[in-house]
Amino acid sequence: MKTLLRAACTATLVATLSASALAATATYPTKPITLVVGYTAGGSVDLVARSIAPELGKRLGQSVVIENLGGAGGTIGAQKVVKAEADGYTLLLGSGSEVSIARLTNPAVRYDGEKDLAPITFVGTQPMVLVGKLQLPAKDAKELIALAQKQPGQLSYASSGVGTPLNLAGELIKQQGGVNITHVPYKGASAMSTDLLGGQIDLAVMVLSSALPHIQAGRVRAYGVTEAKRSSVAPNVPALAETPALKGVDMGVWFGLMAPASTPKPVVDRLNTEMQAVLAMPEVRRKLAEAGVDVTPGTPTEFAAFVRRETGRYRTIVQTANIRE
Repeated sequence: MKTLLRAACTATLVATLSASALAATATYPTKPITLVVGYTAGGSVDLVARSIAPELGKRLGQSVVIENLGGAGGTIGAQKVVKAEADGYTLLLGSGSEVSIARLTNPAVRYDGEKDLAPITFVGTQPMVLVGKLQLPAKDAKELIALAQKQPGQLSYASSGVGTPLNLAGELIKQQGGVNITHVPYKGASAMSTDLLGGQIDLAVMVLSSALPHIQAGRVRAYGVTEAKRSSVAPNVPALAETPALKGVDMGVWFGLMAPASTPKPVVDRLNTEMQAVLAMPEVRRKLAEAGVDVTPGTPTEFAAFVRRETGRYRTIVQTANIRE
């Protein structure tokens, strides 16, 4: 009898909680939403967040407030979202670095971006670019690979840190080209640019939007973007994949909206619907295009599949190069 009573009480409680959850999702959102960016203001992830947040807020009828939590390669911000209540009021503007790469290179990262974050909408990708100091004798990517093969370990390339997409892109270039180029990690793009312009470093992998002013001013030589096709914002810069030895180089920095795992499906679907509308707005697309972001929104299922594929590619690069933080 007691067992039956407990079961009845449990069923009643579950039904009550389910009804409450349904009621909450039906009226979502009823308060401001926090959009976490795991980087300081001014970077590419922050730029994407600030391009979409105001319009997303208008469509949802609530403010979308950006919270910059820089540090540890974006993992501090991601960790906050992972631990947040799964109610749709704390979201992440995620990228490959903190969602996928971090746990592959750093054993201290305890969350799993594939399991602990719910994909909402894929925003798009931004290419990286391999640039070099003007003093290098190699005039294009083919000559650069030949030079690196003749001088194994003597050339150096900079990235914004160990385990970043820039680092993985550099290692992919090395693996595809069969060359040994020494990686020099920096803590940020500013110091990296200064040393490249000053000739203290031979090469650098940079986000295209950051490198473009230097390329256009003729202060650095652009060897190629890291995606398979040329970027519309820099059509004169070849794709590295145009060089036969580097035909397998195809990697960009990606962005997407995510929530804590177990966020109710109606909330995820509502956010996806509104994000699709935001990303279709001409002004939003213009802002993102000017930053070199190729906007390709999709469903949560499509975004999840993309993250799985990218994580698999990252894992291969990390294991081959033995990248560890």
